[in-house]
Amino acid sequence: MSQALQLTAAEQALGISLPHRRMEEWRWTDVRARLTKPYPAQTVVANADDVSRLMAASPFAKIAMRRVVFVNGVFNAAFSNTAGVDISHDVDLPVELTDPVLALNTALKAKGVKLHFAGQTEQLVEIIHITTKAAPRALALRNRITVAEGASASIIETFVGEGDYVMNAVTEIAIGNNAKLDRLKIEHESAEATHLSHVIYDLNEKSHLKDITITSGATLNRQNGVCNFNGQFAQAHIFGAYLLKAKQHADTALKINHLVPHCTSREIFKCVMDDDARGIFQGKVYVAKHAQKTDGKQSSHALLLSERAEFDAKPELEIYADDVVCGHGATAGDINHDHLFYLKSRGIPEAEAKSLLIAAFVGEVFDAIENEAVRNVMVNIADAWLHRA
Repeated sequence: MSQALQLTAAEQALGISLPHRRMEEWRWTDVRARLTKPYPAQTVVANADDVSRLMAASPFAKIAMRRVVFVNGVFNAAFSNTAGVDISHDVDLPVELTDPVLALNTALKAKGVKLHFAGQTEQLVEIIHITTKAAPRALALRNRITVAEGASASIIETFVGEGDYVMNAVTEIAIGNNAKLDRLKIEHESAEATHLSHVIYDLNEKSHLKDITITSGATLNRQNGVCNFNGQFAQAHIFGAYLLKAKQHADTALKINHLVPHCTSREIFKCVMDDDARGIFQGKVYVAKHAQKTDGKQSSHALLLSERAEFDAKPELEIYADDVVCGHGATAGDINHDHLFYLKSRGIPEAEAKSLLIAAFVGEVFDAIENEAVRNVMVNIADAWLHRA
């Protein structure tokens, strides 16, 4: 940031310069301008009844077999059920602080846990982040997930909260040789909240990642992702869906680094915006010189339900190998009126017909969820959003 810029109240409270529109990767999401009040880092002791109520509000409360609970940015053993889960505490971040979200995470002295999975883990583990209502403040988390060689795991990360706060969450994920991880993240926080996150995936030989992120909460949302292919014949399938309304703003910046040969990546984002909402997808596929036989494709598609809604896409390919299959695509538009007319001609009311078309639009993301119970929960969430919108 230019030193000519005077630090804002939020920057003084957080102890760091915030990203702004003069930075190319943040030109659509000016965090500096949007955080207009101080958000000091302070610990808030939560009322047990409030925690129980917000835990029950998680859509996965009845199906998660194990739960790792964070309350106001701090691991809470009393509310957690970690039987059979290999968990340790106080995670350091072994990456360079080249991103503002990472730098903020360090400035806020984030704490977290390390979850290690070995063997064929059948149980569903929910990592739930609960923020209770209090004065505006900043919270920071730093977690690490490792899946051992030949192992498999299924994880849900849930973010729920009340009030005005800044959530800063960093997650490192390492998947061993021949290992598999299914991860679902649902960001369903307070309508006043700001959500800033950064996830780093490291894939090794023949590892498999399926990662799905559903964004429907917070007034301001920026999620960064970096996926590194470190071993041959690895696969990453990364999906995302926005369900935005009012004046919500969501921005995803995802970089896929193909560093070795014979790897496959797929990124599919389906974004629905209503009212004055704005969605952004910035996706970059990088293929190193020696990463031959790379198969990398990405696509982002937006459905605009209002003339005031907006979607911006910035797909990029940076390829230095000559034997690859790579591509990208982006579309944006409103509901197909021919399809809407067809459904109405069959006696389906217009509101219900629109809901069916929107559900079909985002369905590709939900269909990627293998666990039927989890998939049904997500369909119900989307259906509830559609009725509210």
